[in-house]
Amino acid sequence: MAQTPELVIVHQDDDLLVLDKPTGLLSVPGRGLDKQDCLSLRVQALYPDALVVHRLDMATSGLMLFARGPIVQRALSLAFAERSITKHYVAMVAGHLATPAQEWGVIDLPIGADWHQRPLRKIDHDLGKASVTRWRVLAAEPDHRSTRVELEPETGRSHQLRVHLLALGHPILGDALYGSPEVQGMATRLLLHASSLAFKHPVSQLPLQFASSADF
Repeated sequence: MAQTPELVIVHQDDDLLVLDKPTGLLSVPGRGLDKQDCLSLRVQALYPDALVVHRLDMATSGLMLFARGPIVQRALSLAFAERSITKHYVAMVAGHLATPAQEWGVIDLPIGADWHQRPLRKIDHDLGKASVTRWRVLAAEPDHRSTRVELEPETGRSHQLRVHLLALGHPILGDALYGSPEVQGMATRLLLHASSLAFKHPVSQLPLQFASSADF
């Protein structure tokens, strides 16, 4: 793993890059001069051909994939659309989340925009888009105040993991958007980390798998 003061590069080759984004850094530029510092611009300063393939919320840390050039970007974007890229996350959620009957539980709830509280999202059975998250318990804290979980989103809706876990009754610790004041106070950051990526290399077709450990 190569590291610079601004970037943690997990993998690089002629076609793609995998980086480890810190919490608190935008994936792409936002609106306003104060929201221009972001991972994509930092990457492009070193690799001018780097193009965004997917995004992580500003508060989420972990693995992000970049294409080097538009041809590979199209191939990787198609792979995401076809769900042939597997993403896993680690999160700490509030309360004691019981292990599901099977090893993995499934949250299948449609998500739509909450127009009265933008940019929040909400479960919307009438207008929401199909959204599916698989989850399993990794460890429960002895005091039952929190549970470490692994998450696998099968769809890629905005704020999907945060909204689905809130709907399950176990919001992610430190979530300033969806957590209660108590939940926000249980961590100094959103405890959500993109911990693994697995996919076929778009050019060589060799299987690739990358992992990143959460710092919580």
